[in-house]
Amino acid sequence: MNKLMLWGVIIVAMMLGATYMAFGGVKGGMGQDIINQLAVAGAVALVLITAFVVIKYVRQMQNDTASGELADENWDGIGEYKNELPMGWSVLFLGSMIWGMWYYIAGYPVNAYSQIGEYNEEVKAHDAKFAAQHANMDQETLVAMGESVFIVQCAQCHGLSADGIDGKAADLNKRIEAISVKHVIENGSNSLGFAAPMPDRNGLFNANTNALITDAEIATVANYLDSGMKGDGADIFAGTCAMCHGADGKGIPSLAPSIAEFNPELVAAVLKHGKKAAIGEMPSFDILNEQQIKAVGAYVTSLSK
Repeated sequence: MNKLMLWGVIIVAMMLGATYMAFGGVKGGMGQDIINQLAVAGAVALVLITAFVVIKYVRQMQNDTASGELADENWDGIGEYKNELPMGWSVLFLGSMIWGMWYYIAGYPVNAYSQIGEYNEEVKAHDAKFAAQHANMDQETLVAMGESVFIVQCAQCHGLSADGIDGKAADLNKRIEAISVKHVIENGSNSLGFAAPMPDRNGLFNANTNALITDAEIATVANYLDSGMKGDGADIFAGTCAMCHGADGKGIPSLAPSIAEFNPELVAAVLKHGKKAAIGEMPSFDILNEQQIKAVGAYVTSLSK
């Protein structure tokens, strides 16, 4: 037995031993469960076939010499032999294509049973039952439910008190901060499901001056919104922002969200569509059903009142 064969036997023995130990031996259940038996049989076959193929081709590379007719073309003096495609490769390739088409069309069609499909149907049915059960909650109960969902889904980033954990996420006790206003004006924002996305500063004109909004105006209107729409900046807001967000900043339905206060519609839009902001990007929360989204909206809205 040469050195290559010896190493092959050692590695095969080690892999088979590891497979046996992984399944806990016969006492661990390998001899009782047909699924485990099939899995072990497949693993053993895979180890043996892999070892055979590797040893075969390594020995072939060590001992064989190239022969045959060279093609006319060459690349930097490196030629290519006119070898026919091995019959086994051709059969395997065509067989794989035929099997793949059969599997997709008939063997496992798109509308066939699947555990994922069954799970999705069960979740859909549960959501419908949940919505019907909690369809007529009073505001106090809705806020309480929203707090529970918030603690599980939102508090990791926004904190238990919704203060944003030192700037790692938005502080939900306050509608908006100057840094967020500046970021949105300068970079624009996704539409959040409203009619159009917020343009960046190159699309914002101040009607009072009939010119693009300036850095000084951005800073002023940002501080104006940060302070709860008080102080300097009312004229800039009226000339630049009010046409979409309304004179009171509470938004225009289907056009733009409120930037004066939180409301359930705004919270629902962010949960459904996600949001890019100055401190990072918030993902959408597709795992929440409509009633949970409504509840979180009611809870977050209650924080700033």
